[in-house]
Amino acid sequence: MSNPCNMNALASLQCSAAEYGQSWGISHKEGHLRSLQLYAASLSPLKSSVRSMRPPFRLSRSFISRNTSSPQPVRAIGLQPSTLGSNDASSSEALPFPVITFDNDADKSSTIVSISVQNRSGILQLTAAVFKELGVNIQKASVDFDAGAVLQTYFVTDRERNKIVEPENLKNIEKALLNALNQIVLSGPRKESSRSYRSQNYGVLSPAAEQKGRTDLLFKLMNQYLKNDVFSIQKSIVNHVEYTVARSRFKFDDFEAYQATSYSVRDRLIESWNDTQLFFKDKDPKRIYFLSMEFLMGRSLLNSIYNLGIKDTYAEALRQLGFDLEVLVEQERDAALGNGGLGRLAACFLDSLATLDYPAWGYGLRYEYGLFKQVIKDGFQHERPDYWLNFGNPWEIERVHITYPVKFYGKVEETMRDGRKHFEWIPSEMVEAVAYDNPIPGFDTNNTINLRLWAAKPSSEFNIQSYDTGDYVNAILNKQHAETISSVLYPDDRTYQGKELRLKQQHFFVSASLQDIIRRFKDRNDNINDLVNKVALQINDTHPTIGVVELMRTLIDDEGLDWKTAWGITTKVFTFTNHSVVPEVLEKWPVEILGNVLPRHLQIIYDINFLFLEDLKKKYGNDYDRLARMSIIEEGEKKSVRMATLALVTCQTVNGVSEIHTDLMKSMLFKDFYELWPHKFQNKTNGVTQRRWLAFSNPGLGDIITKWLETDAWMKNLDLLSDLRKYVDDPHLQEEWLRVRRQNKSRLATYIEMISGVKVSIDALFDVQVKRIHEYKRQFLNILSIIHRYDCIKNISPEERKKVVPRVCIIGGKAAPGYEIAKKIIKLVHAVGEKLNNDPDIGHLLKLVFVPDYNVSVAELVIPASDLSQHISTAGNEASGTGSMKFAMNGCLILGTMDGANIEIREEIGHENMFIFGARANEVPKLRAQRKEFQPPREFRRVVGMIRNGVFGHQEHFQALCDTVDGQGEDLYLLGNDFLSYLEAQEAVDKAFADRNRWAKMSILSTAGSGKFSSDRTMKEYAEQSWDIQTCKRPL
Repeated sequence: MSNPCNMNALASLQCSAAEYGQSWGISHKEGHLRSLQLYAASLSPLKSSVRSMRPPFRLSRSFISRNTSSPQPVRAIGLQPSTLGSNDASSSEALPFPVITFDNDADKSSTIVSISVQNRSGILQLTAAVFKELGVNIQKASVDFDAGAVLQTYFVTDRERNKIVEPENLKNIEKALLNALNQIVLSGPRKESSRSYRSQNYGVLSPAAEQKGRTDLLFKLMNQYLKNDVFSIQKSIVNHVEYTVARSRFKFDDFEAYQATSYSVRDRLIESWNDTQLFFKDKDPKRIYFLSMEFLMGRSLLNSIYNLGIKDTYAEALRQLGFDLEVLVEQERDAALGNGGLGRLAACFLDSLATLDYPAWGYGLRYEYGLFKQVIKDGFQHERPDYWLNFGNPWEIERVHITYPVKFYGKVEETMRDGRKHFEWIPSEMVEAVAYDNPIPGFDTNNTINLRLWAAKPSSEFNIQSYDTGDYVNAILNKQHAETISSVLYPDDRTYQGKELRLKQQHFFVSASLQDIIRRFKDRNDNINDLVNKVALQINDTHPTIGVVELMRTLIDDEGLDWKTAWGITTKVFTFTNHSVVPEVLEKWPVEILGNVLPRHLQIIYDINFLFLEDLKKKYGNDYDRLARMSIIEEGEKKSVRMATLALVTCQTVNGVSEIHTDLMKSMLFKDFYELWPHKFQNKTNGVTQRRWLAFSNPGLGDIITKWLETDAWMKNLDLLSDLRKYVDDPHLQEEWLRVRRQNKSRLATYIEMISGVKVSIDALFDVQVKRIHEYKRQFLNILSIIHRYDCIKNISPEERKKVVPRVCIIGGKAAPGYEIAKKIIKLVHAVGEKLNNDPDIGHLLKLVFVPDYNVSVAELVIPASDLSQHISTAGNEASGTGSMKFAMNGCLILGTMDGANIEIREEIGHENMFIFGARANEVPKLRAQRKEFQPPREFRRVVGMIRNGVFGHQEHFQALCDTVDGQGEDLYLLGNDFLSYLEAQEAVDKAFADRNRWAKMSILSTAGSGKFSSDRTMKEYAEQSWDIQTCKRPL
């Protein structure tokens, strides 16, 4: 039987499972499932064998010496039977010993190595492992099976892709192959696994027999994945209780059960993760590296077992052990690795990249404390450190052996080398970046990708100097100083020290990541110029932009490339996603700070800017206004580096995150650059993963969708939701739809009572606004409308109150620690809520609740239960807003402005199924210009006056807040202008909600129109249009 297979350096033979079983002596089912595992298992015993022969082999990177002499003739080399000992009787018709021949004539570019050997389990991987250990590259191979023998033919080269012609090198390869193959031949055919291995005394066996036993045992132990039946899962959990958590298996509580369960799930993730990384290394595809300062991952347990397809089995296993999966899920702390939409978007993208089988890595920082924990006391926000790592994180894997030095401060010395200037950065501070890996499983796939987070530790090199001088205290202080870099997400940058720490965070993160990426690239590639064919680097907002300069520095100073070559590589590997809308918030770094912390980088930035401006002069002449606008360096009393401009100049593409956002970038924000490089600008409308945000967090609704579509394929192809439109008028679907939504509201009502003591009716309309507290997001406008509603109810008769649609208004979100106006908004929510929640005239007609410390896990509870979600930012201020996508996907109706993603949602689900109000983006500049002549409506003045006059208490405290929209305030975000339109939209909401069937239909159509807003679609667009990468699906 002939079975040719293409092979690379790992020689992972991609044959059928049946052929695997035939050639390796394992079952059909085990074949593809564990091919890479078998390779790894065979490599361990081989390494000791090969390494024992290293002195005569001279095993180094240059083991196979280059030789340009004429090729050698065919040389047949065999081992005499007497050297082998007795042959296994079961293979009497097979070759009794390995026969190896070399041919340098038959192929003009490769040396052909032919091997005839008895068929044994793992023989192919063993051969490939020998070649790999010796630095021999396999270009292709074929395998024949004949009468119990395996006939292998390999086309090989040395590391430089040249033939291997030196006789000494050929002899060394022969020795290594014979040494390894003889041991596995001596082991005899693979027998059924048994536990007898554990009782064998290897110490009294011969070396060959001992090696045989060890190899056989490794194959036995690693030839299948962990089982996922109930009993196996229970055994895994209980073992972790005793051996990992170190508790008695007869007495452990919910938290300890959560820990053990998480470690049990992680075991399964690691199996998949290891195989995926081996497969990627084998195939060596172009990879995408996603660089983001935030990854708001949320909880991992439920998401992992859903993605692995073992949720029900784990639930049953835990039930039999006396635990409830839902209770254990609540024991997990949210990973505090992000702030809001930016971090949650990055998490959705990783989920989609894994699910779609793209070869991807995420890189970020392992914040010890994250943002902050929001605590509300007397209605005021207080910030507390979020000690999310206090009890450990079972999902991460510390890689103490993967560390990289990161430099800061110091000076740059200039020397001449080979007639060229050479710059050497001599730092005065170094810290070590230590890797922590977090497996990210895909859904309905074998692929599990990686999120690598960096933690800062003191540099051992610098610490030794302190210890040598006896300065122990200084060494401890240096340790604390180094670890500060990865302690807190977004340190307060109102001071010089805060700005410096932020810059050090950004450089630390990208420097470690780039060192890791280049190291991985060099594992398989010798020419640094090929980096553009193997690496794509995505910058998520401007925070990682200093990485562009770090790559230039690495290529020029460390790799020795000239400027032109380094620039050509850098500008081809980076792509940039901008999340900002207005120029004021674009990131800038004072030249003084950047030059102090990163002196070499500032030099490179000035060089980039000089060359860029010289090119601009050729196109625009001495248009100094344009040159000043486009310069990377912003001139002024204090010079600054414009990081967005640096990204625009150096990245091959730049994209916005919604259609309106991209249009604003082209027409306003980056107008000059769009005119210069229109081909660089793209739109990539954001998306969210339907798995976490619909299927997993709202399983009741997901089951209904699957039932009516008669498939669950929508979990990977969200466009299928559009078929729900066929059944939108079916009363049975409407009834089921409303029933599951009512169940979700009941769960949220219980949570609200627990956190606030406020009892709410699930018959009321749940009106929700949960997002970061900011003036442009206009939570203040929402509160003003609630006050207006309260005022109206108070002033109508009891008979008229019977016609009022009851509402439960829910607001949540964090204010930045230094943002006083945002903090006053939070206090106002509590003051108004205290007033109306306790007013007997109002009763159940209106409630106002603030949800503290809003995070991913709380969102998974709130979003499925929401009837109405408000996304009411002033038009032109929201880049995208993925929150609206999550709500719409769950059948929640949107009340919003024509801003961010709202515009595209309206196009997809229909304007009649949304409630739109307010000025359009193109009207906002004119309205702002006319503010001095504008007279706010009477209704607006009345509700603001109620706050000013102390109706809700704290009269003096709220004056500054009222000033932002009334009196001397400019009302920058046009609350007064949009107020009447907003009230009209609210009336339309009441009218629609009062019609139960109409509301059900609108809710179904909201979900049916959400197909576009899957992050799967977004990732496909990036892969095809920006990164130029292909899928790399690991086979079963």
